[in-house]
Amino acid sequence: MSSTVFDSVLYREMFSTGPMREVFSDASFLARMTETESALARAQAAVGVVPAEAARTITDSVDPAALDLERLRTETENVGYPVLPLVTQLAEQCGEAGGYLHWGATTQDIMDTATMLQCRDGLDLVAAALDRVRAVLRRLAAEHVDSVAAGRTHLQHALPVTFGFRCAVWVSALDRHAERLAAARERDLMVQFGGAAGTLASLGSGPEGLAVRAALAAELGLRDPEITWHVARDGLNEIVSLLAAIGGSLGKIGWDVTMLCSSEFGEVAEPFVPGRGASSTMPQKRNPISSELMVAAAKLLRDRAATMLDAMMQDFERATGPWHLEWATVPEAFQLAASSLHQAEFMLGGLEVDVDRMRANTDLTGGLIVAEAVMMAVAPELGRQRAHEVVYDACRRAIEGGQDLATELRGHPELVERLGERRIDELCDPANYLGSARAMTRNVVGG
Repeated sequence: MSSTVFDSVLYREMFSTGPMREVFSDASFLARMTETESALARAQAAVGVVPAEAARTITDSVDPAALDLERLRTETENVGYPVLPLVTQLAEQCGEAGGYLHWGATTQDIMDTATMLQCRDGLDLVAAALDRVRAVLRRLAAEHVDSVAAGRTHLQHALPVTFGFRCAVWVSALDRHAERLAAARERDLMVQFGGAAGTLASLGSGPEGLAVRAALAAELGLRDPEITWHVARDGLNEIVSLLAAIGGSLGKIGWDVTMLCSSEFGEVAEPFVPGRGASSTMPQKRNPISSELMVAAAKLLRDRAATMLDAMMQDFERATGPWHLEWATVPEAFQLAASSLHQAEFMLGGLEVDVDRMRANTDLTGGLIVAEAVMMAVAPELGRQRAHEVVYDACRRAIEGGQDLATELRGHPELVERLGERRIDELCDPANYLGSARAMTRNVVGG
């Protein structure tokens, strides 16, 4: 019976994805550890540490699909780690050549390297999904480059923006995350091979140890680090922290969309799917489910990032507990990130945008949203401070009297004298006070 949202039949598609679950499944982890063991044998044969025939036999014989999983589970619980029980069974598969399996390695070498292989596969999925979300957002930004909307600060009308500008801001963060992902892959996906205390002493004091590690890295397509990193966990920390940052940026989008979906705003709606977001008692409900899941994933990822920071504090040359935190945290972080990206792709790909409602909402405050436009226009004539005082007073009277700002401004002789009624009307059109929003949006989306 499942006990977490990641393996629950009810919840797993809301907090994970099938491909990412597969990357971090038991079967995948066992396959990656087996792959590391056979690659190590080949690397050592290439350097002359083990017989070439033994390495060939090991490569041809090890089969994770033939493992006795119940025996492996029982022995892992007893030992505390899965590698010794795994090596025992793999060695049995190899016959006499099994004596050269796991030569000079330690448990953490195999587990860490397998984890790095899983992270590489996981980052492939994350990067591909991130690219798809970015493409959807670019399309939305380009489509709505001129769709006027209310910009809000502290949840109140501030200045006019466009919905395209808002989407471009969203995607700009994801663009930077894509750059960070590429850099993190190059920097952090490192092979681990150091032996019992990280010094490779089991392979002697000559060049063989480092030569084996380099050959192993080449076999697996991982980076060969300058020194053993088994208690320097910055690489895994950066990966999970980056997943959390991506989740945070997606959560910001989800939070914005959730609020824009509210009845009071009504500016966007998530894609319509019969029954999606429905209430058991209120037939009219259409809740923003994907956005809510993106917000939840962001909060859960924040905790995973914090846990990884804690796991960095590992004592001396082998941790007495912090390492175990990663076993739960890394797979969960990848699944949460994959889920959030999946929800974002679905939600943004079919987002319903009500341009007319957006434009109408800019008038909710009777033109107060463009008060700064009037102030800046008259400031060269009156000075900025006096202009602020005059327009501030006009705004106050408009609010108290229930008038729109343009009407109140046209009743102010000093402003009419300086600007003229036609200019006042132009300044009170939100579409005329968008600054560089269009230019910046096009900088992001191109064109």
